[in-house]
Amino acid sequence: MNLLWISMVLMLLLGFPFLVVLLGPILLYFGTSMPAHMNSQVIIQQMINGFIPPSLVCVPLFILAANIMTSGKAAARLVEMIRVNFGHFPGGLAITTNASCTLFGAVSGSTQATVSAIGGTMRPMLLKAGYSSPFTLGLIINASDVALLIPPSIGFIVYGVVTSTSIGKLFLAGIGPGILIFLLFSIYVFFYSKIKNIAIMEKATKEERREALKLGWPVLGFPVIVIGGIYAGIFSPTEAAAAGVAYAMILELFIYKTMTLTKLKDAIMDAGIVTGVVFILVGAGQVLSWLISFLRIPQLIMPGIIGTDPTQLQLIIVVIIAYFIACMFVDPIVAIYVLSPIFQPYVLSTGIDPVFLGVLVVLQAAVGSATPPFGCDIFTAQLIFRRPYLEVIRHTPPFILLLILATVLLVLFPQIAMFIPEMAGI
Repeated sequence: MNLLWISMVLMLLLGFPFLVVLLGPILLYFGTSMPAHMNSQVIIQQMINGFIPPSLVCVPLFILAANIMTSGKAAARLVEMIRVNFGHFPGGLAITTNASCTLFGAVSGSTQATVSAIGGTMRPMLLKAGYSSPFTLGLIINASDVALLIPPSIGFIVYGVVTSTSIGKLFLAGIGPGILIFLLFSIYVFFYSKIKNIAIMEKATKEERREALKLGWPVLGFPVIVIGGIYAGIFSPTEAAAAGVAYAMILELFIYKTMTLTKLKDAIMDAGIVTGVVFILVGAGQVLSWLISFLRIPQLIMPGIIGTDPTQLQLIIVVIIAYFIACMFVDPIVAIYVLSPIFQPYVLSTGIDPVFLGVLVVLQAAVGSATPPFGCDIFTAQLIFRRPYLEVIRHTPPFILLLILATVLLVLFPQIAMFIPEMAGI
């Protein structure tokens, strides 16, 4: 067992591709330590098992919808609509960035897509207004992580598949915490802007606001269709994903009229590539999860960590810490796939609502994704903005502290997450 973990950590530190980090040590362990009767074909079988759940059909559909809207004018229209209404307040541009990331997260469900679409538009404006480069990077990375909580969220889809929890309920439960984080970030950037004496933009005219609203409001139809359809019981999450693709096509083809055959082909190809990456991680996570179960690692370590009769609060604290640390080092999808089966029996035995715990888990995935040393969104920002690692992470601590505060508030007041699913009655 030591060989498995040591080789995995070494490969991670040496910069091997993440798939190699996951599957390489497993193959090494199979070749050196597994019983002779155990056929290595079980690795392929387990990877395939990871792809089987029908709910995973949501993933490529939501990715495709996001690609269609990113390739057109949806992101720019959304940003402009928010900017002309809030840009003249103290911290207006930073609040616009925060709001745009939150709303575009409700379109894309992807932190990387949000960093690219909103960050690429807003970062030059923020720099021109006088914000420092580290601040803009920290804001964009962390505000984009709200996309993990605002539906449609790939994190919720994966958690729902692994734990057999209602994805529709998870989607609705993520809305309250997503709004909470938006408010916390907005309060912070408001006071930060006042302290740093960032210049306030000139107030837009009524005509400019009217024109921006006219062009931008159709983008909001996407979350209305997806979330409203699930809330009203019209769509299952998979049907909502298909409806989202249809709406994205209508938006870019007939309203903004930016979609061409070449752009559509590129959007489909990019969706296929991203889906392939996601499903490879899902399959590798399933293999690692199976191996951990086969080696009875949970039975060996969990009693020493949480005791034989943990309270709900003890288990919640352990879960929060485990996912937070894991997502600092590995992709959230893999962390969810590997850790969720370990904790699930204890969740059921202590009576914790799996939907509420799912929100906490995905929130920690959001925190860890922007936390050094290996938070995945840090490297996404490096790639997109071509800035040094230390510059990217320099202003992340205040936002991470706010995300931790959001976690504490969620633990103290679970209704922040649960009131919408309870109202919907699903």
